[in-house]
Amino acid sequence: MLDAALAPLPAARSGAARRAGDSLRALRQRRRISQLELSLRVGVSQRHLSCIETGRAQASREMLHALLDALEAPLAERNDTLLAAGYAPAFRQRALADAEMAPVRDALSRLLEAHDPAPAFVLDDAWNLLQANRGTLAMMVLLGVDPGNLGQGVNLLRLMFLPGGLSAALINADEVAGEVWQRAQREAMLCAPLRAIVEELRPLLPRRLSAHVPAAPASPLLLTRLRTVDGGELKLFSAFTTFGAPLDVTAASLRVEHFFPADAATRELLAAAAAGLPG
Repeated sequence: MLDAALAPLPAARSGAARRAGDSLRALRQRRRISQLELSLRVGVSQRHLSCIETGRAQASREMLHALLDALEAPLAERNDTLLAAGYAPAFRQRALADAEMAPVRDALSRLLEAHDPAPAFVLDDAWNLLQANRGTLAMMVLLGVDPGNLGQGVNLLRLMFLPGGLSAALINADEVAGEVWQRAQREAMLCAPLRAIVEELRPLLPRRLSAHVPAAPASPLLLTRLRTVDGGELKLFSAFTTFGAPLDVTAASLRVEHFFPADAATRELLAAAAAGLPG
């Protein structure tokens, strides 16, 4: 008997199945997961998974959800794959300014304000800067950067690595820039806009950063050490906040990076700079 997975598909369904299969295969390969491993995670045969990836079989909506869950695919990629297969997207993508996003905006504002005068800012999954608190503006002043440069359209990765960027202020540049670059490359596997930025910046990076191997840590956390314009030093470490169980593409893409002073001198410098800001 002919395996149902190999039965010919009508032409319209065949095109959708092929597009969805291409999307799944690309996601799996970026995750560096083999067909066998993914098939075991989902509980289907490797042969059937191969047929789905090549478009010889059309996956049901439920099967696509199971595969995308197993791949831990971002919500945007899940929608794209479902659309490619001819199904409706599972998640909405609201603009941050939409009325329904008011609780999200309020939560972000509270997180940023509560963290003053230490720096905190909101990024999307392509590292675009969306919001920043007074502590971030104070840090920029201490580094000799015009806070006005943090307006709409600023990308933190470009701000770090383009000539004249923030990396010039890093005292431990190789250590911090190397870690930032490695993290960006990992995240870029699942974010097409970030992949484009990583490839844009790659030729500008010293070779040693691309092959960064962290040294034996002397501290439990990576310290970011920044040289201020008056010759002082800021010592900071960071943590991230994300929304739990987001059901919207935009909400899922957001994160707050909080920087914490690692010593009293840094805390005092930031507080004094924030107090001197207008408004």
